[in-house]
Amino acid sequence: MSTFMAKTETLERKWYVIDAADMPLGKTAVAAANILRGKHRPEFTPHVDCGEYVIIINASKAVLTGKKLDQKTYNRHSGYIGGLKSIKYRKLMETKPELAVELAVKGMLPHNHIGAKSLTRLKVYAGAEHNHQAQQPTPVVVD
Repeated sequence: MSTFMAKTETLERKWYVIDAADMPLGKTAVAAANILRGKHRPEFTPHVDCGEYVIIINASKAVLTGKKLDQKTYNRHSGYIGGLKSIKYRKLMETKPELAVELAVKGMLPHNHIGAKSLTRLKVYAGAEHNHQAQQPTPVVVD
């Protein structure tokens, strides 16, 4: 009996939609990362991009538990001396909730070319509306 190895060319990619309203940001990101990576599929192969498309709606209504809104920061650096920019997650969730969700999912994907390719299949929207109805996405229930 030989081991089955999935091939990217033969995979059929589906679309899934996750509603982040009143859900912890981490649990939403875990569900999205598993689908983007393809770990929910029986033919999952670690070195092949087996993932599918994920749409996350209501990103602005995602919940951060504990004191994370006031204590957690998003840092970026311009590359110049003294170029560190920090922003608290409370302000980030008010201004760019899509970025907060994308960063959470990005941290849960592998940090290589498979993870980068998987992240291009993530679509995040702050509100309940998205423009991917033609793909007939399947809703995902997050525990």
